[in-house]
Amino acid sequence: MLYDDTVSEKKYYAPTDEVAGFKVRPGNFLENGATRVEGGVNFTIHSNGATACSLCLFHMDADEPYAIIPFPESYCLGNTYSMMVFGLNPEEFEYAYQFDGEYDIQKGMLFDKTKYILDPYAKSVAGQENWGEKKDITKHIYKARVVDSGYDWGNFKNSSLEPKDMIIYEMHVRGFTQDESSGIEHRGTFEGIREKIPYLLELGVNAVELMPIFEFDEMEDVRVVDGEKLLNYWGYSPVCFFAPNASYSSDKSFNKVGNELRRLIHELNSKGIEVILDVVFNHTAEGNELGPCFSFKGIDNNIYYMLTPDGKYYNFSGCGNVMNCNHPIVQQFILDCLRYWVVSYRVDGFRFDLASIMGRNEDGSPMSKPPLLQSLAFDPILGNVKLIAEAWDAGGLYQVGSFPSWNRWAEWNGRYRDDMRCFLKGDHGMAQAAINRITGSLDLYGKEKRGENATVNFINCHDGFTLYDMYAYNYKHNEKNGWRNTDGANDNNSWNCGVEGETNNPEILELRNRLRKNAFAVLMCSRGASMFLAGDEFCNTQFGNNNVYCQDNITSWLDWKRKDEYNEMFEFCKFMIDLRKKHPILRGRSGPSGCGFPEVSIHNRTAWNSSCEADTRTIGIMFAGRTEGNKEDDIIYIGINAFWEKVEVQLPNLPQGRKWNIIMNTEFEHTKETNYHKLTKWTRDDKFMMCPRSVVIAIVGKAR
Repeated sequence: MLYDDTVSEKKYYAPTDEVAGFKVRPGNFLENGATRVEGGVNFTIHSNGATACSLCLFHMDADEPYAIIPFPESYCLGNTYSMMVFGLNPEEFEYAYQFDGEYDIQKGMLFDKTKYILDPYAKSVAGQENWGEKKDITKHIYKARVVDSGYDWGNFKNSSLEPKDMIIYEMHVRGFTQDESSGIEHRGTFEGIREKIPYLLELGVNAVELMPIFEFDEMEDVRVVDGEKLLNYWGYSPVCFFAPNASYSSDKSFNKVGNELRRLIHELNSKGIEVILDVVFNHTAEGNELGPCFSFKGIDNNIYYMLTPDGKYYNFSGCGNVMNCNHPIVQQFILDCLRYWVVSYRVDGFRFDLASIMGRNEDGSPMSKPPLLQSLAFDPILGNVKLIAEAWDAGGLYQVGSFPSWNRWAEWNGRYRDDMRCFLKGDHGMAQAAINRITGSLDLYGKEKRGENATVNFINCHDGFTLYDMYAYNYKHNEKNGWRNTDGANDNNSWNCGVEGETNNPEILELRNRLRKNAFAVLMCSRGASMFLAGDEFCNTQFGNNNVYCQDNITSWLDWKRKDEYNEMFEFCKFMIDLRKKHPILRGRSGPSGCGFPEVSIHNRTAWNSSCEADTRTIGIMFAGRTEGNKEDDIIYIGINAFWEKVEVQLPNLPQGRKWNIIMNTEFEHTKETNYHKLTKWTRDDKFMMCPRSVVIAIVGKAR
């Protein structure tokens, strides 16, 4: 008897058969994964190529099943197997599957009925609750648990920030609080982040971007280098896409990991902080031909992965395999996954790692209108969530400014990072590029279509140097990673200010501090969303390592003692974040100004001079406008002197009764904004001196 929504609930849940000693009946074919039903559990999974499927039940932490229940032929509709099993207590068992079918490597068929296969729709993965601990899984046995996804969200309503208004704080769940200097109880966990919410509120960010939290195996490729155990610390190698990483939960009891994460998201949102998940749909932890077979490979290898004509794996991810994202089945899987995280966890958005892979056809070629990206853009459940693309991949496809968007997708603006790094350290020929980036990268995204909402501006992120290291190292120092310093990017566009690494030279220290503040100030004054790396606000260092993916130690953890050591930088960052919040004109377009100033104007050393030559290293940008309901113009000038000598700068003349007030000048140690104007050396009413390599911000107020 198949499901019929006209049948009463009592009749529907009545068993109809007995298989392997268990009371069973055909299940709900529309409900993928394992879900609780009255009196039992519904199991649904699909495979296009399998000839048979069996459900395997395990006692908790057991290596072999205590029961194997074959799906009767009548329990398969199309390619979907579904069965309700009665008399099961979800808190007393774990489960996996076995699939039978053809084994032919060249066809990409890898069915093996002896392997235990993890449910791709599993909401919880067993056995990985304790970080850095793992049983011997030479057979690559992953098992799933049935969880209750019920959580009382009450009158919950997600935040509704426009993308351009976001101030994103990128963090690693474990690294954010794992060091004892964090001073909290539940270090390295979701609960640990919750304990730090007062800090996030003090800093002023309105969004956090969590590096991968899908279940991954930190013990994958574990190795020891110079006595240090190196792990898959970052987590960009997913095992299961629906399950949160159990080791990130402080409460190890059954089914608590999900609710701990939900509680964190709930509280962050209630305090005005959105949650973005960094998601990895470009590859899995199953790797290439030499990798394990524990999930997708054993279900439909030739569907879930991009394969060469001889059954090998394409590797546009640089991680061994590539998910076949635009196959209809994989599309549906990804949509189901993202909908689940929005509905069950109420996340506010997603950042897609190596998103250009998601725009490749089954043969690996780029598509002009990728079906998956279009489906995500128009999906009704995902209608209000942020979609942020890392618009490139490891196969050479670079789409910053050209990622297929349907006016829904934003992009990590890699051009912003590269251009601003180059300009701020004084490279020639970069002035116009810097102006373009600061004013919203409209040369990339257009003014009327995508505009400022398309760009996520950043100078530093998890990939590459921290802000502190960017001005302390010319070269990467990744020796501790064990690859003879061959890993990580070489084109860092960094500058050590004359000494590689740490120094006691006061002049160099002062210059480095000024450059760090320059970078952060410009980021906060650039149109579009802004993002920075956790710890940059207090000069966290990775000791010159620009690829800490494997460093589960103080190299990658935040050292909270530096917040006291570099408190001046912390207070400066707080000030700049607050300034950005108070002035919408910095984030994007507003209504026209009442004084007649254009919305954006350029003043390179002299007023209204927009000329950019190869040797132009001093630029001035003025934003002018009036937000709705505001009777006064909001006029802000940002001056940047990337030159190594002091220069005289002229400000535009103002209407009668208005005057310029300098409210920030990186020449000086951070102080009250009212002090900066007095400290600045004025040569006449509209001209002042900028010290070498500095940033000045001025706003228009009433003349007294």
